[in-house]
Amino acid sequence: MAMATATPAAQNEQQEKGGLEYVYLSGLGNSLSSEAVAGTLPRGQNSPLVCPLGLYAEQLSGTPFTAPRARNLRTWLYRIKPSVTHEPFHPRRPAHPRLIGDFDRTTTDTVATPTQLRWRPADVPPHHPPLDFIDGLYTVCGAGSSFLRHGYAIHMYAANKSMDGCAFCNADGDFLIVPQQGKLLITTECGKLLVPPGEIVVIPQGFRFAVDLPDGPSRGYVSEIFGTHFQLPDLGPIGANGLASARDFLSPTAWFEQVHRPGYTIVQKYGGELFTATQDFSPFNVVAWHGNYVPYKYDLSKFCPFNTVLFDHADPSVNTVLTAPTDKPGVALLDFVIFPPRWLVAENTFRPPYYHRNCMSEFMGLIYGIYEAKADGFLPGGASLHSCMTPHGPDTKTYEATISRADANEPSRLSGTLAFMFESALIPRVCQWALDSPSRDLDYYQCWIGLKSHFSHDNGGATSEEPCRK
Repeated sequence: MAMATATPAAQNEQQEKGGLEYVYLSGLGNSLSSEAVAGTLPRGQNSPLVCPLGLYAEQLSGTPFTAPRARNLRTWLYRIKPSVTHEPFHPRRPAHPRLIGDFDRTTTDTVATPTQLRWRPADVPPHHPPLDFIDGLYTVCGAGSSFLRHGYAIHMYAANKSMDGCAFCNADGDFLIVPQQGKLLITTECGKLLVPPGEIVVIPQGFRFAVDLPDGPSRGYVSEIFGTHFQLPDLGPIGANGLASARDFLSPTAWFEQVHRPGYTIVQKYGGELFTATQDFSPFNVVAWHGNYVPYKYDLSKFCPFNTVLFDHADPSVNTVLTAPTDKPGVALLDFVIFPPRWLVAENTFRPPYYHRNCMSEFMGLIYGIYEAKADGFLPGGASLHSCMTPHGPDTKTYEATISRADANEPSRLSGTLAFMFESALIPRVCQWALDSPSRDLDYYQCWIGLKSHFSHDNGGATSEEPCRK
């Protein structure tokens, strides 16, 4: 077993956990390289006749070979044994009953509903039944199809045990994982990533990974995109700096284990279904790698927010961390947006989020604290869904408290909170088990029922039936 150090030219950041030091490579979209054993990367070519130290060369492609260079993603892995060395795949038994990869209404147990939906936090069983990341993962909603390479799925997870003797591979798309409770220690073919709540991690399509729970039970949120990859949003008139900086995204350094593992299981998600294959070695046997298609993590506290500084409320798109674009300019398959601590200074302005009907669909989660538009009911670990053109906005308590504040024009710092949103142009279908969940808040609509009319009209006696005339 070996722990890598970063290549000399790479920037890195270190984290310590239990005496172990994790070294990371800095930069989203960079071409990176890492060696766990010095001299194991071939020089000047990718696939020599014989690789250094007798390793196998294996390419992992995240885009077609002919994708434009600016969007072409691939990594070369130099491993002790190639990934192809395994027994045939078979459907996993028992099958996972709550994962969806195709949201066609004729083939899935999903429902279209414009109703505002909210869920309380899911309980994490402390011990029984034992649930690792795979078994604790369940789909809430989504649109499109992994088979057609267009769409997304939104999942949640609640796990109480580390993955043991198995690795997970998602052939359908990229995972963006948002832990809300409990750290995740994720071993990938490129190395290890320690991800506490307040950070996110992206596992690109096709990478094998295993999730350990160093803090015990964990829960969180997962978005999955089909047919594309996440990237930083364009900044437009903001300029060259701001929001999420490419240098703050961290990728692992090479790490490998060379052990005999009879019966080691690869669990592959394919078309929303799980398949398993066995092999006699760990898939985490990559001694060196180079490329630009790698897992990465990001600390959300490093996000540099922008906001209005005089009047009115900025649109939430100004808080976009990552986007998965469609072919239509400005239209996202999925945006990952956060609502971080920040100063609110707008004058003569209703500062909480405005009332809204959106052509996009919005799934929200809360990592910690209280969300600024909901005085109660929206809890850390909970979620809400406001689909295309479904009205939503601040609850009654928030509205009344805001308009009655005597110091409404004074600057205030929003702190101790971190909410996020997955926003998509595609209309989601909701899984039936999510609608039937005991965690669903059936009284969610009541938070707006108390909104009363403040309308006052007096212009010399004219009414809407008697319009003023010149």
